[in-house]
Amino acid sequence: MQKNVTILFFISLLFFPFITWSQISSLQGAEEFNLNNENSRVILPGIIVQNIPVTISLELTDSEMLAGKEGVELDFLVNGKLKTCMLKNGRASFSYTFSSRQEISIVAGDFLFEKEVNPIPLWMSVLPPLIAILIALIFKEVFTALFLGLLVGTSVISFYQGNSVFIALGKGILTIVDTYILQSLMDKGHLSIIVFSMLIGAMVNLITRNGGMKGVVNILSRYAKSPRSGQFITWLLGIFIFFDDYANTLVVGNTMRPVTDKLKISREKLSYIVDSTAAPIAAIAFVTTWIGAELSYIQDGINTIGLTESAYGVFIQSLGYAFYPILALLFILILVYLKRDFGPMASAETKARKGELGQTQNNTYSFAGNLSEMEIPKGIKTRWFNAVIPVVVVVFGTIIGLISTGMQEVGWETDMGFAKNISQIIGNADSYKALLWSSMAGTIVALVLTMSQRILNLKDSIDSLVKGFKTMLTAILILVLAWSIALITQHLHTAEFISKILVDFRMSPFLIPSITFILAAFVAFSTGSSWGTMAILYPLVLPSCWLLTQQFGLEYDESMRIFYIVVSSVLAGSVLGDHCSPISDTTILSSLACSCNHIEHVRTQLPYALIVGVVSIMLGTLPAAYGISPWILFPAGLLFLYIVVVVFGKKIET
Repeated sequence: MQKNVTILFFISLLFFPFITWSQISSLQGAEEFNLNNENSRVILPGIIVQNIPVTISLELTDSEMLAGKEGVELDFLVNGKLKTCMLKNGRASFSYTFSSRQEISIVAGDFLFEKEVNPIPLWMSVLPPLIAILIALIFKEVFTALFLGLLVGTSVISFYQGNSVFIALGKGILTIVDTYILQSLMDKGHLSIIVFSMLIGAMVNLITRNGGMKGVVNILSRYAKSPRSGQFITWLLGIFIFFDDYANTLVVGNTMRPVTDKLKISREKLSYIVDSTAAPIAAIAFVTTWIGAELSYIQDGINTIGLTESAYGVFIQSLGYAFYPILALLFILILVYLKRDFGPMASAETKARKGELGQTQNNTYSFAGNLSEMEIPKGIKTRWFNAVIPVVVVVFGTIIGLISTGMQEVGWETDMGFAKNISQIIGNADSYKALLWSSMAGTIVALVLTMSQRILNLKDSIDSLVKGFKTMLTAILILVLAWSIALITQHLHTAEFISKILVDFRMSPFLIPSITFILAAFVAFSTGSSWGTMAILYPLVLPSCWLLTQQFGLEYDESMRIFYIVVSSVLAGSVLGDHCSPISDTTILSSLACSCNHIEHVRTQLPYALIVGVVSIMLGTLPAAYGISPWILFPAGLLFLYIVVVVFGKKIET
């Protein structure tokens, strides 16, 4: 990543000779033009897109013209057509649509304004996310992909504002920083997500270093007496350590490996269970290192569309359609219960029962820092409650925070039932405050527990917290770039273009969730990053799917159901692609933590992930979009997976 950033920095330096400081200004800012009366002016938007209505304002300060006319209607001629506007505080505004390059003339009394306007073609609005996707697929690197997607967008805007190609490119590079990244960071919700993510990362690292999570593992591992119980305990630990996929993978893999080796469970099966519990549970649990990013993307989509729903409420509703993560977790239980496997995994398990464990073979991936940071210092006594208490504080603290902030907004309605009251309160809660309060409380409790028992001194404890902050840096960088590219797609009206294309092709809105799921899986497989996939796709598909449902005339409740499924489809598809990808960070970490040959881990896990993915679409996402209840679809999906294991699975004897 550092190499890519360095290259981009030096490329940007090449364009400084072509830019004067007078040309450096926000691309988004409005342009102001004086009329022939120097005290009056016309204000045009800084970004004008073809066939998208914009607001043009006339600021009139001539005392004779305005005498007695404040608060009344004034007539203007715009390209020869009459516009009637209300004059308020010396300003009149009207809507105008530029369909092509044209000269606009405005006649206001004795004043005349003429200017040639070259609107950005609407089809170019899809270039930033499209370039980001293509670069991610080709180079398999998310940071460069998001940066170049941003650069294309800012350069296009600058070029259509009348700058030459070189100046537009140079100005575009600068505008990424001075406009889009800054505006993304100035959002209170975005800053809340950054702070929350850092606090959770700090808490996870501290309760790992103080031996708390190892204590939980030690207790549960006592109940692993057979291959079946050993696999079940591994699955149970993966569920318990729900708050971070990296911590889940490293802790469960490293600590359960000696136990599963003793029970003759293959390293491939251990890696599969570890990998297939880490991301799915972190993605759907409501207090994790993932939740901040998910809420942020959902909130940005809601703001773009103009919905009144809360981000947390949408997230909770979308969990009912999170077919792949939930089915992936339950599929492991089916395999464990039936003691069956099929495909390459069956061969690996059969060999393991004979004492031939799959060993690692020169994995050369740069995750040594993550592994060392999760190691427990020698001589530390592991105690389970050092992990459980801070986690409980975070979970219940979030619930209390949601209820508290929600009650302040809507109170408790005596004529409503308990379920409706809770739903209304959570829907109106300030989820950002709740998450900040709970994560801060959990971190403080973890620190107090660590120091009060003299497990670590103050310096080592703070050092662990700081290292925890650092573990979230990659995620935060992706978030900031994702927020920026979401903002530029909003300015360029990408959603309007996508929805128009889908309408022209008569694409049914009921197919959008399934297409989204497949696209997310493909991007995540190619990039190896579920976070990067969400960053690219959420800003693109959420507004587009909503506009499509509205243009098809769907009712509000039906449109919201599609919206919920699309929210879950991006998340679920990202996790599926992550599981299938040999370059995925969690897939590589699972191989390392379990000391399993990486290629063998991918080869044995791939059939399981693909089968669950296909079932998730055919018996989940697709029929759910047409209105079939998840209460029917989840049992149907589980039954089908059960039959697959019974029919194709091979009994693995102890």
